[in-house]
Amino acid sequence: MAPKDPLLGTLKVCILNLQSFGEIVTDSNPHLASCCELLELVLRKGLHQPVLSLVHRDYWQCFEQLPQQDTCGRLCAVSLAVEQTKVCRKLLTAQGRGRYLLRLALSRKTLQQFITHLLHTPRIIEWYSPAVSILRSEEFVEPFISLLRVLSQMEFKPNMENCSFLDESWLLPVCEMYETVPCRELGMVLRYISGRVFVLELLPGSQAQADKFICPGDVIDEINGVSLRNSRTGQQPASEDKRPSPSQCLIEGRIVYIVQFLGKANIGMCGSTEVLQHAIPQVLQKNLPIKEVLLDMKETHLTCIEKNSKTELFQHHYPEISCVGRYGQPDYTIFAFCVVDYPETPHSTGFCCVALRAGNVHECKEIICRIATGFKHTELFV
Repeated sequence: MAPKDPLLGTLKVCILNLQSFGEIVTDSNPHLASCCELLELVLRKGLHQPVLSLVHRDYWQCFEQLPQQDTCGRLCAVSLAVEQTKVCRKLLTAQGRGRYLLRLALSRKTLQQFITHLLHTPRIIEWYSPAVSILRSEEFVEPFISLLRVLSQMEFKPNMENCSFLDESWLLPVCEMYETVPCRELGMVLRYISGRVFVLELLPGSQAQADKFICPGDVIDEINGVSLRNSRTGQQPASEDKRPSPSQCLIEGRIVYIVQFLGKANIGMCGSTEVLQHAIPQVLQKNLPIKEVLLDMKETHLTCIEKNSKTELFQHHYPEISCVGRYGQPDYTIFAFCVVDYPETPHSTGFCCVALRAGNVHECKEIICRIATGFKHTELFV
């Protein structure tokens, strides 16, 4: 009789339970947390701890140390997911990053690729005990890969923004997004406990009480795309190393991004999202001089100011922007938006694509979300 590992048997049952709850697996599936926990146990089983180090080794360090490029010298899916995990400011521990990476790999159908990459990296796989680890067992590694193939055929759609509690638990609270009208004070009494912002009470007659978008006891995870993890009263949220980001600055209490202005180009009468992948290369092909600028996203409009000369390059109200998005391969830090091109000359009509480069992938996504949110806020009051 072939040997069996209880972890793999339990994982197989869990996958069957996942499939029984519908084609798409979301955070509402009661078996998702159990499945992730079992995968975590497999990745931790037989993992040696370094002898001369005070740092506890977890499977996150294994994935973090994997080669960053494939055989053709291109960034592989593994390295892109690792980089996205590194820049997530809601995660403070190796455990949280490992769990975020597992959820990300499931959603992108790349978990099998992660494990295969690990198995073919001798200096990393040697961290596992051949006598204990499933990954180094000839009898068990193939059944485990087969289960990963089944998972790669399933559709996982976890909420990747709901991740700040992964440092402590696989059981995540319900995460909801709210928008409120611009006002001087929302009327919430907050309490800072263990690096989290709790709502203690709502002031009578306040905007928060009128909108009914939050209740006492709720945790505020982020505001305008900025994580509040480890923030303190009267302070801006601190990054993990407690140093300000070199690609951000504060102007009148607002976070302003230091980005590169790559140029703009007239793209005709179509300003929908689909044109960005063609419009951005059109801007880049001009090879215009790159300018370091300050991108300031205010309540009703955004402005772009040249960093050194303080000259305003452009200002656009959000209703003028028809779409915003990020460029694909090979540079995930380039983003652009299409805006109504007011005719400076008789030949200038339609829409114009404005392209910029953010400091990193996380800030690129953050800026896009803030521009999109700004447009929604403005649209409600026009």
